[in-house]
Amino acid sequence: MKVIAFNRTLQGSGASRRLRTSGQTPGIIYGGTEAPVMISLDGNALYHALKKEAFHGSILDLEIDGATQAVMLRDFQMHAYKQLVMHADFQRVDAKSKVHTKVTLHFVNADVSPAVKLHGAIVSHVLAELEISCLPGDLPEFIEVDLASIDVGHSIHVADLTLPKGVTAITHGSNLTVATAAVPAGHVAADALESAAAAAASEADAAAKAATAKPKK
Repeated sequence: MKVIAFNRTLQGSGASRRLRTSGQTPGIIYGGTEAPVMISLDGNALYHALKKEAFHGSILDLEIDGATQAVMLRDFQMHAYKQLVMHADFQRVDAKSKVHTKVTLHFVNADVSPAVKLHGAIVSHVLAELEISCLPGDLPEFIEVDLASIDVGHSIHVADLTLPKGVTAITHGSNLTVATAAVPAGHVAADALESAAAAAASEADAAAKAATAKPKK
């Protein structure tokens, strides 16, 4: 994805406020062997770009004065109640150096899993994103979590995921839980009542048949 930015010379809260008033968003580029560079971006374009998942999980081509460099979005701040981006931070990336970042998880096939189809369970997403390490060229837009085989009482952990080639999960020594499946308490109670009612009806029917049965001679 391409991002157009402009060099910014004036700093301070007053200068940033004037930029935002004019429809621009202040930002910064840092990292690598070069010094940090203060930039500004079109505020409206940036606001809409931030709505796209790919903008958060891709290597971006940031262009300033005709020169393009590879960067990643590292942070941004939104106004408390306005549709306004207050600031954006971008980090330079080197094609030969691994990057550490978080990637969104996409959950699929829950509706065909035994937990849902056979038991009416609810699949809970414990993690929404996963911290990974990879070369910039291997950075995935998202990581897919296949829930097709999950059953009641079972969980899917990071070790169960099929990661894209060149991608390593950073779990700090823990096999983190990604998703779990459990039958809602109300559903369990309803099933128990239904079973109890069926058992009682069966017993009552048996007793009625015994009472009307003719005694043997």
